[in-house]
Amino acid sequence: MKKAILISRLVLGSIYLIFGLDYFLHFIPYQPIHPGKVGAFKAALMGVGYFYPMIKSIQIAGGLSLLANRYAPFFAVALFPISLNVLLFHTILDPSSWYMGVLLMGPNLFLGYAYRTYYKGMFVQKPIV
Repeated sequence: MKKAILISRLVLGSIYLIFGLDYFLHFIPYQPIHPGKVGAFKAALMGVGYFYPMIKSIQIAGGLSLLANRYAPFFAVALFPISLNVLLFHTILDPSSWYMGVLLMGPNLFLGYAYRTYYKGMFVQKPIV
């Protein structure tokens, strides 16, 4: 189990760190943006101004955290909505690259399961204050 957690952390952390840094440093060549829904979705995210840089900053922080094994349970939860959106984007809007969503979602779900004991406090029905 420890090796599977290590591999999942390293895979997820590396992917998020690389793609987060690429937004700011532009070292991965991309194909032109598709017309239609894919282009409209990307244009909307970029057009807002703050949203894409915020997501990419969270990806960098999460990637570094997972690679360094510091606050990994927190960032596994923080990165989950991004992983889910990548999965939905690549399976619904751009099905030719469905594997990218699975490559993120698989390790993210596994880490959520592996770190489940750390999340007990989040699932309290009625907290006592």
